[in-house]
Amino acid sequence: MADGTLGYKDTPILPDSGYHVHDSDRPQPPVVTPGGDNGPPSDATVLFDGSDLSAWEGRDGAAAWIVRDGYMEVTPKTGAIHTGQTFGSVQLHLEFAEPAEVKGDSQGRGNSGVFLMGIYEIQVLDSYENPTYADGSVGAIYGQYPPMANAIRKPGEWNSYDIVWEAPEFDGETVKKPAYVTVFLNGVLLHHRKKLLGKTGHKTLAGYAAHDGVGPLELQDHGDPVRFRNIWIRELSGLDAGD
Repeated sequence: MADGTLGYKDTPILPDSGYHVHDSDRPQPPVVTPGGDNGPPSDATVLFDGSDLSAWEGRDGAAAWIVRDGYMEVTPKTGAIHTGQTFGSVQLHLEFAEPAEVKGDSQGRGNSGVFLMGIYEIQVLDSYENPTYADGSVGAIYGQYPPMANAIRKPGEWNSYDIVWEAPEFDGETVKKPAYVTVFLNGVLLHHRKKLLGKTGHKTLAGYAAHDGVGPLELQDHGDPVRFRNIWIRELSGLDAGD
């Protein structure tokens, strides 16, 4: 602009924000430096960089899974692991590889899970040429919604999840806002802002039970040596510069 301003004050007011169209006073978005080669962006919390499990805990204290060659691997029968830090609404990136040696079938092949807030499961399963019930296949919102596509790579190859999680909100015991999730597997959209019915579970349809606004990220031990690497998370609460 000729007078050095970056916007206008004589334009219509946007109904959802109170700002003018092209408002010069509207806050600028924060600068985030993107990561290279699927690395974390500058504002992410790195939960696993391939070196140790310092950000994770197990059922008896320390996480008992194996760390080697830049990845962690489920040690069967040691139990799930969860982050010491808790989160609400987030953007999550993680990579996983199913065992190269194929064993079992259906739910007995390469089974694990990503539990958002420790409650809501996105299924991890070797679904490569491995039929199972649809709402239990890889990328399913377990027991509720099948994914829109099966985009799993061959056993032994690395897969990537990118998940946008909107945490539920409660007013006492009442659901004020349900949870929503968007999931990509290997760049393929599986769920687009899907509304969850409540807690996920096996052979059940559970509704919501009020809980804290934050919870840990949990990775499941289902008895198979699934591998994980490159796990980072961005907290989304308060990041919308338009609010």
